[in-house]
Amino acid sequence: MSTIVLGITGSIAAYKAASIASQLVKNGHEVHVVMSKSATEFITPLTLQVISQHPVLSSLEDENDSWKPGHIDLADRADMLLVAPATANTLGNFANGLAPDPLSSIYLATRAKVLIAPAMNGKMWQHPATQRNIDQLTKDDCHFIGPECDGKLACGYFGPGRLMEESKIIAKAEEILNS
Repeated sequence: MSTIVLGITGSIAAYKAASIASQLVKNGHEVHVVMSKSATEFITPLTLQVISQHPVLSSLEDENDSWKPGHIDLADRADMLLVAPATANTLGNFANGLAPDPLSSIYLATRAKVLIAPAMNGKMWQHPATQRNIDQLTKDDCHFIGPECDGKLACGYFGPGRLMEESKIIAKAEEILNS
Protein backbone atom coordinates (compact mmCIF):
# COMPACT_ATOMS: atom_id res chain seq x y z
CA MET A 1 0.00 0.00 0.00
CA SER A 2 1.22 3.51 0.80
CA THR A 3 3.91 4.98 3.01
CA ILE A 4 2.41 7.39 5.51
CA VAL A 5 4.40 9.68 7.77
CA LEU A 6 2.24 10.32 10.83
CA GLY A 7 3.15 13.60 12.52
CA ILE A 8 2.03 13.96 16.13
CA THR A 9 2.21 17.31 17.91
CA GLY A 10 1.77 18.45 21.51
CA SER A 11 -1.94 18.25 22.16
CA ILE A 12 -3.87 16.26 24.74
CA ALA A 13 -5.35 14.51 21.69
CA ALA A 14 -1.92 13.00 20.92
CA TYR A 15 -2.97 9.74 22.57
CA LYS A 16 -5.51 9.24 19.76
CA ALA A 17 -2.64 8.98 17.28
CA ALA A 18 -1.96 5.46 18.58
CA SER A 19 -5.30 4.21 17.28
CA ILE A 20 -4.81 6.10 14.01
CA ALA A 21 -1.39 4.48 13.52
CA SER A 22 -2.74 1.06 14.46
CA GLN A 23 -5.62 1.23 11.99
CA LEU A 24 -3.40 2.50 9.18
CA VAL A 25 -1.03 -0.43 9.75
CA LYS A 26 -4.00 -2.84 9.79
CA ASN A 27 -5.10 -1.30 6.48
CA GLY A 28 -1.73 -2.33 5.03
CA HIS A 29 0.12 0.97 5.07
CA GLU A 30 3.73 1.44 6.10
CA VAL A 31 3.58 4.01 8.90
CA HIS A 32 6.51 6.09 10.13
CA VAL A 33 5.92 8.32 13.15
CA VAL A 34 7.43 11.74 13.76
CA MET A 35 6.65 13.43 17.08
CA SER A 36 7.22 16.94 18.32
CA LYS A 37 9.07 17.17 21.62
CA SER A 38 5.87 18.26 23.36
CA ALA A 39 3.94 15.31 21.89
CA THR A 40 6.28 12.97 23.77
CA GLU A 41 4.90 14.45 27.00
CA PHE A 42 1.43 13.09 26.14
CA ILE A 43 2.31 9.68 24.64
CA THR A 44 5.61 7.82 24.55
CA PRO A 45 7.57 7.23 21.36
CA LEU A 46 7.91 3.58 22.39
CA THR A 47 4.14 3.10 22.10
CA LEU A 48 4.16 4.40 18.52
CA GLN A 49 7.32 2.45 17.67
CA VAL A 50 5.70 -0.82 18.72
CA ILE A 51 2.54 -0.03 16.73
CA SER A 52 4.36 1.14 13.59
CA GLN A 53 7.30 -1.29 13.82
CA HIS A 54 9.63 1.58 12.90
CA PRO A 55 11.81 3.89 14.99
CA VAL A 56 10.11 7.15 15.97
CA LEU A 57 11.76 10.43 15.02
CA SER A 58 11.34 13.16 17.63
CA SER A 59 14.47 15.27 17.22
CA LEU A 60 17.05 15.88 14.54
CA GLU A 61 19.55 14.20 16.86
CA ASP A 62 17.52 10.94 16.60
CA GLU A 63 18.33 10.60 12.93
CA ASN A 64 20.27 7.54 11.81
CA ASP A 65 23.83 7.57 10.56
CA SER A 66 23.03 6.98 6.90
CA TRP A 67 24.25 9.39 4.28
CA LYS A 68 20.75 10.83 3.84
CA PRO A 69 19.28 12.62 6.88
CA GLY A 70 16.27 10.79 8.33
CA HIS A 71 13.84 13.64 7.82
CA ILE A 72 14.80 13.91 4.13
CA ASP A 73 14.56 10.15 3.68
CA LEU A 74 11.05 10.12 5.17
CA ALA A 75 10.03 13.16 3.12
CA ASP A 76 11.16 11.40 -0.06
CA ARG A 77 9.51 8.06 0.76
CA ALA A 78 6.16 9.43 1.93
CA ASP A 79 3.02 9.11 -0.13
CA MET A 80 1.23 11.13 2.54
CA LEU A 81 2.12 13.32 5.48
CA LEU A 82 -0.73 13.02 7.98
CA VAL A 83 -0.52 15.37 10.97
CA ALA A 84 -2.89 14.39 13.77
CA PRO A 85 -3.21 16.23 16.04
CA ALA A 86 -1.85 19.48 14.62
CA THR A 87 -1.39 22.39 17.02
CA ALA A 88 -1.58 26.09 16.20
CA ASN A 89 2.20 26.24 16.58
CA THR A 90 2.71 23.55 13.96
CA LEU A 91 0.28 25.23 11.57
CA GLY A 92 2.26 28.45 11.99
CA ASN A 93 5.57 26.73 11.30
CA PHE A 94 4.21 25.03 8.18
CA ALA A 95 2.49 28.14 6.80
CA ASN A 96 5.55 30.32 7.30
CA GLY A 97 8.16 27.87 6.06
CA LEU A 98 9.83 27.44 9.44
CA ALA A 99 11.65 24.19 10.22
CA PRO A 100 12.65 24.11 13.91
CA ASP A 101 11.91 20.38 14.25
CA PRO A 102 11.87 17.17 12.20
CA LEU A 103 8.14 17.34 11.43
CA SER A 104 8.34 20.87 10.00
CA SER A 105 11.47 19.87 8.07
CA ILE A 106 9.64 16.90 6.56
CA TYR A 107 6.72 19.15 5.64
CA LEU A 108 9.04 21.50 3.74
CA ALA A 109 10.94 18.68 2.02
CA THR A 110 8.09 16.39 0.98
CA ARG A 111 6.11 16.49 -2.21
CA ALA A 112 3.61 13.99 -0.79
CA LYS A 113 -0.05 14.69 -0.18
CA VAL A 114 -0.62 16.45 3.15
CA LEU A 115 -3.60 15.94 5.46
CA ILE A 116 -3.84 18.02 8.63
CA ALA A 117 -6.19 17.29 11.53
CA PRO A 118 -6.07 20.32 13.87
CA ALA A 119 -6.75 20.13 17.60
CA MET A 120 -6.54 23.12 19.92
CA ASN A 121 -8.49 25.45 22.17
CA GLY A 122 -11.44 27.01 20.32
CA LYS A 123 -10.19 30.56 20.83
CA MET A 124 -6.82 29.57 19.37
CA TRP A 125 -8.59 27.91 16.43
CA GLN A 126 -10.68 31.02 15.75
CA HIS A 127 -7.80 33.49 16.11
CA PRO A 128 -7.14 35.46 12.90
CA ALA A 129 -3.48 34.34 12.83
CA THR A 130 -4.49 30.68 12.91
CA GLN A 131 -7.08 31.25 10.20
CA ARG A 132 -4.48 33.04 8.03
CA ASN A 133 -2.16 30.07 8.45
CA ILE A 134 -4.95 27.69 7.43
CA ASP A 135 -5.72 29.83 4.38
CA GLN A 136 -2.05 29.76 3.38
CA LEU A 137 -1.77 26.01 3.86
CA THR A 138 -4.94 25.47 1.82
CA LYS A 139 -3.36 27.54 -0.98
CA ASP A 140 -0.30 25.29 -0.62
CA ASP A 141 -2.52 22.25 -1.41
CA CYS A 142 -2.84 20.92 2.12
CA HIS A 143 -6.03 19.07 2.98
CA PHE A 144 -7.79 19.59 6.31
CA ILE A 145 -10.18 17.53 8.36
CA GLY A 146 -11.79 19.08 11.41
CA PRO A 147 -11.61 20.12 14.05
CA GLU A 148 -14.93 19.05 15.50
CA CYS A 149 -17.19 22.10 15.75
CA ASP A 150 -18.85 21.24 19.01
CA GLY A 151 -17.95 19.53 22.22
CA LYS A 152 -16.13 19.86 25.49
CA LEU A 153 -12.44 20.61 25.13
CA ALA A 154 -9.70 19.49 27.51
CA CYS A 155 -9.46 23.07 28.82
CA GLY A 156 -13.09 22.91 29.93
CA TYR A 157 -14.48 25.16 27.19
CA PHE A 158 -17.21 24.08 24.80
CA GLY A 159 -16.91 24.80 21.10
CA PRO A 160 -14.67 24.07 18.13
CA GLY A 161 -11.23 22.57 18.50
CA ARG A 162 -11.55 18.85 19.26
CA LEU A 163 -9.63 16.44 17.06
CA MET A 164 -11.88 14.82 14.48
CA GLU A 165 -12.81 11.21 15.25
CA GLU A 166 -10.04 8.79 14.35
CA SER A 167 -12.20 6.79 11.93
CA LYS A 168 -13.04 9.96 9.99
CA ILE A 169 -9.37 10.95 9.79
CA ILE A 170 -8.45 7.51 8.47
CA ALA A 171 -11.30 7.56 5.93
CA LYS A 172 -10.19 11.00 4.68
CA ALA A 173 -6.58 9.83 4.40
CA GLU A 174 -7.66 6.79 2.37
CA GLU A 175 -9.83 8.99 0.14
CA ILE A 176 -6.95 11.39 -0.56
CA LEU A 177 -4.48 8.57 -1.19
CA ASN A 178 -6.88 6.99 -3.66
CA SER A 179 -7.59 10.23 -5.55
